[in-house]
This record gives sequence, structure tokens and C-alpha cells, in this order.
Amino acid sequence: MANPRGFLEVRERVTVPKRPVPVRIMDYREVTARQEVGVLKKQAGRCMDCGVPFCHNGCPLGNLIPEWNALVHEGRMAEAAERLHATNNFPEFTGRLCPAPCESSCVLGISQPAVTIKQVEVEIADTLIASGGLEPVLAVRHTDKRIAVIGSGPAGLAAAQQLTRAGHTVAVYERDEKVGGLLRYGIPDFKMGKDVLETRLAQMEAEGTVFRTGVAVGTDIEFEALNRLYDAVIVATGATVPRDLPVPGRELEGVHFAMDYLVDSNQVVAGERGNLRIDAAGKHVVILGGGDTGADCLGTATRQGAASVTTLAIGSQPPAERPAHQPWPMAPTIFEVQSAHEEGGERSYLAATVNFTGEHGSVMGVTVAETEFIDGQRLPKPGTERVIPADLVFLALGFTGPEQAGFLEQANTEFDDRGSVARDGYYMTNTPGVFAAGDAGRGQSLIVWAIAEGRSCAAAVDKYLMGETRLPAPVSPTDRAISML
Repeated sequence: MANPRGFLEVRERVTVPKRPVPVRIMDYREVTARQEVGVLKKQAGRCMDCGVPFCHNGCPLGNLIPEWNALVHEGRMAEAAERLHATNNFPEFTGRLCPAPCESSCVLGISQPAVTIKQVEVEIADTLIASGGLEPVLAVRHTDKRIAVIGSGPAGLAAAQQLTRAGHTVAVYERDEKVGGLLRYGIPDFKMGKDVLETRLAQMEAEGTVFRTGVAVGTDIEFEALNRLYDAVIVATGATVPRDLPVPGRELEGVHFAMDYLVDSNQVVAGERGNLRIDAAGKHVVILGGGDTGADCLGTATRQGAASVTTLAIGSQPPAERPAHQPWPMAPTIFEVQSAHEEGGERSYLAATVNFTGEHGSVMGVTVAETEFIDGQRLPKPGTERVIPADLVFLALGFTGPEQAGFLEQANTEFDDRGSVARDGYYMTNTPGVFAAGDAGRGQSLIVWAIAEGRSCAAAVDKYLMGETRLPAPVSPTDRAISML
């Protein structure tokens, strides 16, 4: 503990600074700004280095949080970055995008606001990058093993980097024209600038990872042919099938899946295309779903100049404070105000969608009713219907699993009862030599879980190929689930 009295002397939790709302909605640059060094050191010094650091368990990666908090407080940023990278391949991603379950389990959070773990993490990563210290980590030995990773999201990238550093030849296959998956096309730039992604990809290429873009496994190359070329294959395609809402009027023009909208916007912002296919400018927008994806749609629509944006959630509004049935160190469901919510829009809860209304084939409104709970189901209450004007509707209702047709069908891969790729205790599918990591096998989850699974899957693949592994010991998905109870 760098400062044994830190949590007593600095009781105020100072979160990440943000650019003013009227300024930031005029562009797509990151909302957040760098934290002043003196403030950062004081905030890191609030860490108690408690005897049982529950933050380790709250973080799926097992980040050594008290250790790098102490190093930051002492101004030893390079050492803090080394300690952080020991468990997390991409702290510059998680520091921006992870909802920080570690902070929910922070021991200080019992009596004070929790330590700003996420903010300290991203400052460590950004300081390293700004100083030019993000150098390639080259393998000390090379094997004759070849591994294909299908999908370049956080799980695929984590697995690829670990296996490349273990000395294997790794090729990442991505069907889009650029690497990154949802990190590139699903996350708006105001949450994470793509220069952050490009910096990490440059490091991976320098280490020896090969990226093959614009190649759809299953069509451009059949799985059988790919499988013959490699000693192991990792499926890291994510859970990309969106959850639909089959109500009357779903076929109307103007009703879109949220990810179609976000991908469209990100491509235009990146200069990959000239014009928006889905433009919210001057339109009344309704977003169904109150999670992260819905907030990303809100922030994007605000920047495009939407006339109004309304977010509908079928459930009740979460409480502002930790509820009694979710005591520390559980991750509580509480009312969250993201940066996009600060910028405008309305939020409505207990709103069940009845149908979409329209004229001449285009959506003009969303009929909603008050949600009532009957036999465990959330249903619209008769007699409470109202219509919300809508020129655009975005379905941000989550994802049901990976795309089962295509190469997974060619690989004869089995699926579990949730629609995810079935696997054994250590990430292998029913097809020998074929593994699955991240949302493809776990189901829709957090970025920190994707990286954790990518790392563990890499260790499992290394052991499968070599008989043993020097990578961090693989942890089974079952063990991970038990450890989080």
C-alpha cells in the first residue's frame, strides 16, 4: 500500500473528466479527457490494498489492481503498465469500454465510493502508448504449429496475441475489410477512437500475427480447406445474431437493428463510405433497449441531429443505490447514466412495445403500453396503450448467439441450448482441434470476459498442441462461472 491513509485522507471519488456536452456532440471524438496526474495519484492512493482484494474476483481477468494502484500513486507508470499487461492484453480497450465489475466488489465501496479502478487502468495504458512504450513482445522460441483464429474482436485478438507470443504461427481471418470486429464497427468513436485500436494492431503485426481481411470463412474459403491448413482453429466470431421483435409492423421501412445503424455510422465516420444509409438528422428516433448498445445509438443519433430520441425499456427503472438483494461484493443492477444520456434524449421504463404503425410502408410511430408481469412474463397491460411518434426505430435488444449457418455448419459444430457453440471444459468443440472463445461460446457478455476467454482459450490450444503450456493456466468456463458466484 503506497499510502496507508489514502482512503482516509481522500474520501472523494473523482471520475474521468469529460468535454462539455455542447462541444462534444458536434464531433465524434472521444468524450473523455485525460485526468490530471496529481488527481490520478490521489485517486489511486485511495486503494486500501485490503487483505482479501475482492476486486481480483470481480474482474474476470484477475487484474492485480492493488499492485498497479500503488505503483501509480508512486508515479511509477512504466512498472504499473507492466503489471497491468501481465493479466490484460488490451487495457486501453477495457479502460474505455468495460463497465468495471471490479469497482462493484471494491472493499472500500462498503463504506465509501469505490476506487476509480477503471480510470486508473486507462491512464496507465494511455501513458504507456503516449510515451512510445508499447513495444512488440517477440517470442523467445518458434514452433512449427499453425493456428487460425476466425474473428478479430477482443476474444480473437487476445487469443491470437497470446499464441503468437508463445511462438506459433497465427493468422486471424476477418470477413470485413478491416480488423477489429465490434471494436471497430460497433463501438462509436466518441467512446473509443480507432487510433487506439490501430496502435494495438500495429504491435500485434510487429509481433508476427498475420491478419487476413475480407475473407469470409465458409464462403471465400470452406472450413474443410481452412482446417487442413492449420493445426488448430479458434472460433471467435462473437454473438452477432440480433434479437428481433416480431410484432405487427416490424416490416415497415425505418425499423432497423441497432448494429446495422452503428456499423453504418462508423463506416462513414471512418471515411470508408461517403453517405449514411440510415440518417437520423431531423427525425424522431425511438430506441428499444436500455443497455450499452441503446446508449451508443442515442449518442450517434444526437450527433446526427435527431429531432428527438426516446429510449424504451420494458423493465422497471433500476434503483440509484445498491439494492438490498444485491449486497456487496455482488455486481448490482443500478440506474446508469452514460455520457450519451447526459447529452439529451428521454428514457421511459415499463414500456412494452405493442406494434409499429406507419403509412405508405414507412414507420410513423411505436405503440407502447405499460408493462405488467404475469406468470413471470412481461406483457403489455391492456388499456394503457399510447403512440410515440417515430421516423426511425432501432432494436437494441441484445444478441441470441453466433451465426450457425456457414462455416460452423460445415465444421459440424454442436450448439448448446442457448444457441452458443458447445464446448468441453477447456474450450474445445465437438470437432477435434476446433475451439471456441468469447461470445461465440459464452453468449453475449462483456469485453473483459471476451479477453479473459481469449487468453484462457489460447492456453488450452497451446497445451493441446504442445502437451504443456507456459501461458497463464487455462481456466474452464465452468470454473469461471463458479468463481463469480
